Amino acid sequence: MRCISTTKSVFIIILAIAVLLALTTCTKKPTGADLMLINGKVVTMDDNLSEAEAIAIKDGKILAVGNSAGMQAYQDEHTIIIDLDGRLAIPGFIDGHAHFMGVGKAAMRLKLQKAENWDDVIAMVESAVASAKPGEWILGRGWHQDKWNKPPMPSIDGLPHHKTISEISPNNPVYLRHASGHSAFANQKAMELAGIDRNTENTIGGEIVRDRSGNPIGIFRENAMLRLDNALQKHMDTRTPEQIENNRRKVLIKATDECLSNGITSFHDAGVSFETIEYYKKLADDDKLGVRLYVMISENNDSLRNRLSDYKIIGAGDNHLTVRSIKRIIDGALGSHGAWLLEPYDDLPSSTGLNTETIEDMKETARLAIENGFQFCTHAIGDRGNRETLDIYEEAFNSYPAKTDLRWRIEHAQHLNEKDIPRFGQLGVIAAMQGVHCTSDGPWVPSRIGDARAEEGAYVWQKLMQSGAIISNGTDSPVEDVDPIACFYATVTRRMNNGEQFYAQQAMSRMQALRSYTYNPAYSAFEEDIKGSLTPGKLADITVLSRDILTIPAEEILTTEVDYTFVGGKLMYRNRGRD
Repeated sequence: MRCISTTKSVFIIILAIAVLLALTTCTKKPTGADLMLINGKVVTMDDNLSEAEAIAIKDGKILAVGNSAGMQAYQDEHTIIIDLDGRLAIPGFIDGHAHFMGVGKAAMRLKLQKAENWDDVIAMVESAVASAKPGEWILGRGWHQDKWNKPPMPSIDGLPHHKTISEISPNNPVYLRHASGHSAFANQKAMELAGIDRNTENTIGGEIVRDRSGNPIGIFRENAMLRLDNALQKHMDTRTPEQIENNRRKVLIKATDECLSNGITSFHDAGVSFETIEYYKKLADDDKLGVRLYVMISENNDSLRNRLSDYKIIGAGDNHLTVRSIKRIIDGALGSHGAWLLEPYDDLPSSTGLNTETIEDMKETARLAIENGFQFCTHAIGDRGNRETLDIYEEAFNSYPAKTDLRWRIEHAQHLNEKDIPRFGQLGVIAAMQGVHCTSDGPWVPSRIGDARAEEGAYVWQKLMQSGAIISNGTDSPVEDVDPIACFYATVTRRMNNGEQFYAQQAMSRMQALRSYTYNPAYSAFEEDIKGSLTPGKLADITVLSRDILTIPAEEILTTEVDYTFVGGKLMYRNRGRD
């Protein structure tokens, strides 16, 4: 009996060892790369190896960069291989200033960017009203009076009067944002709901445009839009929680799809509420953010004082969410005559624009930012808006000399006085600019500020870089299309739709432009150690383009398509039209 028992015991031990070995073999982690991209032109933006043929990726990070033959050392039977067939691979595009949920919302509203005149806008609104329920708001964005082929009738200073749209939409409030986002049109119904009439006074930092009799024409600049925003929000608050959540999810999906299909892997979200950050944090924790977000907080000083310390977030959700900056707005936009200027507008001599936040409030935000370890990002477009912002920053830096490597930013920095240009480099202030704004706005900029001011300080990229300043590129979408190829083209050509160039000597070289869309925005978000170049150890965020935008003729750049977008080594977008 003992012999039989011993034999059984040995057999059981041998069987257990065999099973353990089998399980070990089956669950053994592959040692090679998860993914390899080979036979391409890889432009790394890494000074140590500027160009290569192939990339090996493992566990969401770049394992190696080199020639295709050399990548065989990182291959095993589990490695997925994609042959780029000569296509261009670059670090994933980083949009250095845009509005993430705004991109999604714009895709769900009337798109007015391509309206050739006010009659086109009227036709789009009329069509929307025909299918809308009574009381439903008609929303849109993108109209711009300086881009129309004829003036609206009737009009005040080239701006449309609400009369026509009020007649075709008596029961539906119509609210249409200007392309800049810094002014808006509202019909009579929307104004009624907002409590606006001829007796309504202008708010600080805002203007209700009126006719000669003092009646609102339906155009609202800057802070004057707040009444309309509140009326719209009151309507939106009548939805059920389920409706609100479903709509928010649709907006997020639209925004994510728009970014990934355009090769954007990271996105600087230029101003959101604490509530939106809570939503992003939940998505990041649940691994449901498809694009990496660098988020700026947009709240008043009282809210910042009470809650700021709870909202510093670095790299949540596997580096999909970072919150470490504050966004404020010191002036408006040039297109709406809201940019704050040192001298009056050439085409509106009675105005120097609008100061939308008091200097004292801005100084208090600067104090809160520097004492809590937050970056400060200020929207400033006019030359006075930029000067005042630089003064505020310089005062804060001098008051806290021990605080270094702050990387504070001016968002847009579009129109500068010549004396202030060197201050960007001297102070280490980042110019977060949008190349596509230059060519989109270019045809009418001289009419606003004159040729001399335009040449001296409008979109002066080379002058800023010569000062030592870092320029981070982006689109300000939904102000412009989120497409980085169109923005890249604008940055290297400065060619406007009329065929002319806007002070071509300030154009970036192609490598400068690519750097402004990859490494520089990573640097401006304190993330250059993990993204912005295709360097071993960094996140495998990669965009593959159908054409080589660094070498093809300039006029062919706009024909380039995004073929693949990888985020953390995961294929998040594939251009099926080119399979």
